[in-house]
Amino acid sequence: RLGPVVAYFTSAKFLLYLGHALSTWGDRMWHFAVSVFLVELYGNSLLLTAVYGLVVAGSVLLLGAIIGDWVDKNSRLKVAQTSLVVQNASVILCGVILMIIFMYKTQLLTLYHGWLLTVCYILVITIANIANLASTATAITIQRDWIVVVAGEDRSRLADMNATIRRIDQLTNILAPMAVGQIMTFGSPMIGCGFISGWNLMSMCVEYLLLWKVYQKTPTLALKSARVEESELKQLNAKKESDVKPSEGVQLIVEKDVSGFEPPQEKEVGCAARMAEPFITFRDGWVAYYNQPVFLAGMGLAFLYMTVLGFDCITTGYAYTQGLSGSVLSLLMGASAVTGIMGTVAFTWLRRKCGLIRTGLISGVAQFACLVLCAISVFMPGSPMDLTVSPFADISARLFESEPLPTIASPEEVFATGMPNLLNGSTTPANSDPEMSPEPVPLISVSLLFAGVIAARVGLWSFDLTVTQLLQENVVESERGIINGVQNSMNYLLDLLHFIMVILAPNPEAFGVLVLISVSFVAMGHIMYFRFAQKSLGKQLFVCRTPDCKEVADSSPPGNTSTV
Repeated sequence: RLGPVVAYFTSAKFLLYLGHALSTWGDRMWHFAVSVFLVELYGNSLLLTAVYGLVVAGSVLLLGAIIGDWVDKNSRLKVAQTSLVVQNASVILCGVILMIIFMYKTQLLTLYHGWLLTVCYILVITIANIANLASTATAITIQRDWIVVVAGEDRSRLADMNATIRRIDQLTNILAPMAVGQIMTFGSPMIGCGFISGWNLMSMCVEYLLLWKVYQKTPTLALKSARVEESELKQLNAKKESDVKPSEGVQLIVEKDVSGFEPPQEKEVGCAARMAEPFITFRDGWVAYYNQPVFLAGMGLAFLYMTVLGFDCITTGYAYTQGLSGSVLSLLMGASAVTGIMGTVAFTWLRRKCGLIRTGLISGVAQFACLVLCAISVFMPGSPMDLTVSPFADISARLFESEPLPTIASPEEVFATGMPNLLNGSTTPANSDPEMSPEPVPLISVSLLFAGVIAARVGLWSFDLTVTQLLQENVVESERGIINGVQNSMNYLLDLLHFIMVILAPNPEAFGVLVLISVSFVAMGHIMYFRFAQKSLGKQLFVCRTPDCKEVADSSPPGNTSTV
């Protein structure tokens, strides 16, 4: 009776889940805590947090393709183990440096006129950025490559594994910041640093062992396709179609790519060529991404990052100015996690009933329909939108009247508001003093806003899983790393633009405009996906009903409608 249970808990699939849960838990704790640490260190100012967010976004934007290319060119086990060790070692080192700064901050301020402390700040941000880049490499190799190999040729199993990975992400997004927040609340920032460093040390050892176990249990992970010429690929595909069964075709290509591929003889490379290599890789990665059959689907997903309609410090900070308490915001974040998990369940059900591509269409329509509530909220009673107010009026007043800049709350208050953010920390409004609190405003507008945001998570996560699986199924094995690296760069680019948009219009009176712009970008993203689906399914976009037809249509690349 216990045989199937034991077999599941020792399977490669479960071990992959366990390793991902440990990795994600550590990531979420660190991303929440580092922003609070930087605020605490710099005298309750957002400067270091903003610099950290900018460095992280810019690094992934510039280095995403290069990281992906490194993932493609090296063995799976080497990539996974190297990125794991670099990521956790960087976090541990950062934690130790932060503990030293917290213990000796007063002395560091007096040494070399404070320049030594500035060097420590730069060191912390640099090492934390290295940890984030290593985390990006880990995500690409595990979530975009290993999971495909472990799932094998079973697409339904791949969909279930993708959905489970996202459920783990949703749970750790809420629980990990709560855990480290409690430690920082009842202890101190220094204790928080020590706990995170110790956790990452323990987690690194366990994850390293789990990766090795998964690698041993999945022999195909040792086989990795090398990049071959296009003409050779055509010959292999022709031979596969004429001489072998479909189930044997993939295995034949893998063996050809690994054992039959002869690496070119090494040539002496000049210094200039070595310096130009990263730029060439960057260019080639973006060109390859543009030429992918799922390019429009990937762009559609990236456009969804250009939005203020999420549970980051921007939207929750706006809600705080509209009269919602920190406890209410925490409950709303919990509700958003529940609807996100519902989205992963909806994805697996819709994919079985409608096929993968149609699941993306349905998810997009569902998300946009819910976000219409957010657009309506802009014009409802209680909305502070006033286009006559200059976005920079408040900033100008502070500059000319020499008013102090607003401060951020203590880590305890930050945790109480439930506003963790991966890039920009957590803030509370400047007028949190009860005597300075604004007049009560009608809650109709903000209620509609969050109702739309929370309900839209179902469609959002279902759509995210759809595009993720499309990339997994349609990108050739030898290019998975570089294509997903560029996809991460696109996501960060649009995310960076949305923060720039907020900087240009930071006051609550302009938030309604940001909401309308966000809804417009979401609509444009889904229009791109609709165009991709139209190319993929052709005339049978809304006609095909049989499971066989849906399965064949979903596996066809755009433009190849004759196979549908």
